[in-house]
Formats: sequence, structure tokens, C-alpha cells
Amino acid sequence: MHVVIMGCGRVGSTLARSLEDRNHTVSIIDADPDAFRRVGPGFNGDKITGQGFDQEVLEKAGIRRADAFAAVSSGDNSNIIAARVARETFGIQQVVARIYDPGRAEVYQRLGITTVATVKWTADQVLRRLLPAGAEPDFRDPSGTIRVDQIPAPESWIGHRTVDFQMQSKSRIAWIDRLGEGMLPSRDSVIQEGDILHVAMREEHAAGAYQVIDAGPDES
Repeated sequence: MHVVIMGCGRVGSTLARSLEDRNHTVSIIDADPDAFRRVGPGFNGDKITGQGFDQEVLEKAGIRRADAFAAVSSGDNSNIIAARVARETFGIQQVVARIYDPGRAEVYQRLGITTVATVKWTADQVLRRLLPAGAEPDFRDPSGTIRVDQIPAPESWIGHRTVDFQMQSKSRIAWIDRLGEGMLPSRDSVIQEGDILHVAMREEHAAGAYQVIDAGPDES
């Protein structure tokens, strides 16, 4: 696939090299020509000097043959304008914008532009490591309705079927990390010692789900 990236800072340059390592073609745009040194001499993609929301600049970057567009400059306004031009003018479906303001990120997420709210993401990562299990989820959808929590297999549930865990806690185990590999649970799967459960649940049911999980299985 061909990917156009706006912003050759630390994120943009790392993203560009990662995509090339995966055999994709890349064009990277930045208003400062000195920024291109970050991709290093081994970068084979196109380096375009200009504004990533300028249609002529995007044309030079191959936006008409692009499969995806990432706006990861340091400016929220520039990223949003560029993302909207890529999506609405050139019809690119896979568009991601880096947004520092989490409030604005949620608005544009609802408009169909995938956003990465840098400050909020970092704060959430720290919170999840500071607070007790269940206090802050791994993931929460933009509407705030669904959350995914990472739960080490509770001792009382070891040896019990995943379907019983799900029915009693009113949750769904999306996948299990077991011995360093991910697995999708089946109807016959049993929770084992050392498992990490990735559990999806409705936000409104989270407190009740954790009460059931902590209490252990109902054997009646």
C-alpha cells in the first residue's frame, strides 16, 4: 500500500521507517526541509516540502494513489484540516489524525476521522498502572459505552470455563494471553493459571462485573 504522512517529527519519521520496513511505499510531507533528516539516509520514499493540507502538495505526495493518510504534525488545526482534505476531497478512507486536545479528538472521532489523542493516551497509560485493577480500562470506545479491561486470571476462576465467567459477569472475553501467545476462547475453553483475560463489558455493568469476578464463580 502507499501511505502519505504529514509531519516528519519523531512520530512521523518513525512511522515512515516502520512502513518501509513492512514493504509499503511512503511519501512524507513537512514544511521544514531540515526535518527530513530524521528519516535517515536509508529512507527511499518521497520527501515533499510544504503544507500537508495543500492540495497541490498532496498531489505531489501521490495522494490519488494512496491507501492511507496520517496527519501527525505538532499542530492540531493543521492535522485536522489535512485529515479532512484527504478524506473529503481525495476520498481516502484510512485517515488518522494526531490530536493533543482530547475533547476535539472525540468530536472528530464521531465524524469518522480516527484520532490519536496523545496527552489523553499517555495519561490513561499512567493511570492504568497507578490505580487498582478495574479502576481504569485498557480501552474505552469514543461513546464511552464499551470498555475493555486486562484482568489477570483470578485464582477463584482457575479451572472454570470461560463461558461461565462471561455469563455470570455479563461480560465477554475478547481474547486471552496465555504463555506469551494470544488465543480466542471457545465454548470449551478453561481459565488457566497465568492467563491474562482481555474482557469487554458495558461501562454501566463494570462495577457489577467486578463484584462477580472478585466473589468467584457461583457453583449453585
